[in-house]
Formats: sequence, C-alpha cells, structure tokens
Amino acid sequence: MTEAAAELPPPGRIGHDAHPRRALGFSLAIGGALLFAVNGSVSKITLESGVDSLSLVLLRSAGAAACLLLLVLVTDRSRLRLHRAELPLLLVYGLVGIAMVQWLYFVAIARLPVGVALLLEFTAPVLVALWARFVQKQQFGRALWLALALALGGLALVAQIWDGLSLDTVGVLAGFGAALSLATYYIAGKHALVTRDTISLAFWAFLVSALFWSVAKPWWTIPWDSLSASVQLPGALDGTAVSGWALITWVVVLGTVAPFLMVIGGLSHLAATEAGIAGMIEPVLAGAVAWVWLDETLTVIQVIGSLVVITGIVVAQRATASTGSAASSASSASAG
Repeated sequence: MTEAAAELPPPGRIGHDAHPRRALGFSLAIGGALLFAVNGSVSKITLESGVDSLSLVLLRSAGAAACLLLLVLVTDRSRLRLHRAELPLLLVYGLVGIAMVQWLYFVAIARLPVGVALLLEFTAPVLVALWARFVQKQQFGRALWLALALALGGLALVAQIWDGLSLDTVGVLAGFGAALSLATYYIAGKHALVTRDTISLAFWAFLVSALFWSVAKPWWTIPWDSLSASVQLPGALDGTAVSGWALITWVVVLGTVAPFLMVIGGLSHLAATEAGIAGMIEPVLAGAVAWVWLDETLTVIQVIGSLVVITGIVVAQRATASTGSAASSASSASAG
C-alpha cells in the first residue's frame, strides 16, 4: 500500500480532467472493493460474536486513525499540518463520508435484506454522476450513462430485490442515507486530494470519525469481554478458532486502512464518477466471498447480474479512457 501511495502525484498537481493512469486508478478502486468485500464477511462474524455495531464502528475508526498516524509519522510528519481553510471539508468528509456511511449501512441491513440495503447504498455513483452533470456542469457521453444503467441493473439482479421484498421505511431511508454519505465520500475525497496527500487525508477523516463515535458510544460501554473470547470461524474455515481481537485487527488493517487508501489513491487517477462505478463491484465480490467462505449459494440470476455489473465497469473504463485520449489529442493539436 505504501508503494501505491508513493506513486501518487503531489498535492496541488491533480488536474480536474487529467487522469493519466486510469488503469492504475481502476485497479486500485477494484482492489479496494475486493478488500471491503472480504471485510463484509469478517465484520458479520465479528458482530455475531457479541460486538455491537456502534462498538465495531468506533474501534474500526480509532484503529484506522492510529495506524494511519504511525504511517504518516514514519514517512513525513510535516503532512500532518492542518490549515484552517481545510477544516470544513475534512469535517464533512470525516463525519458524512466516513462515520455516517458505516452506521447507516448497519441500520439498513438490520431492517432490510442485505442485498436490498447494498443496492440502495450503491446508488451513490448515480448521485455522483448527477452532481457532476448538473452542479459541476460536466459533459458525459452516452457510454457512461449506459455503464451506470448496466451496473445498477446488475446489482438489482444480484440483490434479487423481487424475492420476498418487504420494505421498512426506516431501513429504506437509512439505505438512501448511506448512498448520500458514500457519494459525499467520493466527491469530498476528490476535492480534498487537490491539496492533501492520500495518507494524511485518510488519517484526519478517520480521526474525525473516531472522535464523533467516542461521544456517541463511550469507550467504557464497549463489550471488551467479547473481544477476548475465542470465535469459531464458519464455512470453509470451520474448526478454526481465532480471538475477537484478531478479527478486529483484520477489520482495521485489511478491512479499513488498506482498502480506503486504495480507493482514495484511485481517486487521484479517476474522476469521482469513475471511481464510484468501479466501486459498484463490491456487492458482487462480497457475494463471491460469501459463496467461497461461508458456503452461501449463488443463483444463476445472481451470476448473470454479476457479469452485467462487470460489463458496466468495463464500459465505464473504456468510455472514460476514450474521453481522456480525445482530450489529450485536442490539447496537443491546440498546442501545436
């Protein structure tokens, strides 16, 4: 992860339409989605072991902030400097884009089928595209809208939203709230990267999230006994036991720090809309992980839906790459 971060352009050098390494950007975004997908199963096991959702969010945010602080101190502590002008954006990014998206997702899956909750949350790329089109006045080709439609349609097939669907008002509101929070994560993160590097941005965001949840969920109310207990892993790892602290360590390091750095790193090479579309593969990968590890089955329709989502991501990658090439050719022609 540090090698990938070292390849990022310096703060202030990221142009609005300059994404010279889209392949790297998509690779980072999809790699982050894969780690998030695995983390979904690990988090589910952690929650079932007796750790409540607010405690998990607090430990996740605080642990990530601590790891990122050490990383910044080891590499370049001058990057911790904070300017007053950055505070509003960092507060929005940390509170809405980090803290709220986790909590609202937990509320949604408690009241809705997991597939439906994921589908609602991953309408975020559509919100990002609408923001870019109507607020930032960016022009998109038909291919990008086609990619969004394919990805959303594929997610609907993966979620099988018609199967025993029973909508809970609070759950639906939480799902759409998670989508708004996730859209804020992409948009605010893209803006913050103009003046701040990947690692220090992630540190400040998780610190804000940790401070917020420390007030909402005081540390002394965390079920520490559950973390010390031995947890039996299910599915393909049946018969293997690990401590609750081992699960938390995975959630913090490989389920939070690494994927968030990868996604933020991807934003350095992609537009927020592109990164959002790439992230839509997470529910597909989560289903695949649950199939391999937890012995959950995938229907033919879900497999078809997964392929449709992947097709949408490929269409988005090709469309934005073509747009970038055309822009570069026009720039070269005008310079000549």
